Amino acid sequence: MKRLIDWTILPTALAATFATITMAAAQTVQTPLSSAVTVTGSSGQVQSECGFNAGSPSQVVVVNQPTALRFSVQGEGQPTLWIQGPVSRCVMTPGSSIEVPGMWEQGTYSIFVGNQSQGSYAYTLSIRQE
Repeated sequence: MKRLIDWTILPTALAATFATITMAAAQTVQTPLSSAVTVTGSSGQVQSECGFNAGSPSQVVVVNQPTALRFSVQGEGQPTLWIQGPVSRCVMTPGSSIEVPGMWEQGTYSIFVGNQSQGSYAYTLSIRQE
């Protein structure tokens, strides 16, 4: 007796596996920060409200009490910085660097670094407490 393989299951299982791996890649840090956090990566193919990114956060930051933080991005092309949380921001500039200082409310923030153009562009994200 031959077994029939349901070929619709395989792509679904692979997609779920890659989604889990991607989600696990984003580290979580909490304030107060003992030192600056630096993350390197590359933008992706997923179109979002704030450019093209990898589809999962580059970093997750848990702010335990209102905290002054500075988010900095240096990248190829025209990077974007999308901060999702209690206070959300999308920053796109014509240059290759972004600086976003501010007082951040308590809560969890997902930080996405992308690019205004679709493709793989290298970036460095730095987060420091001021």
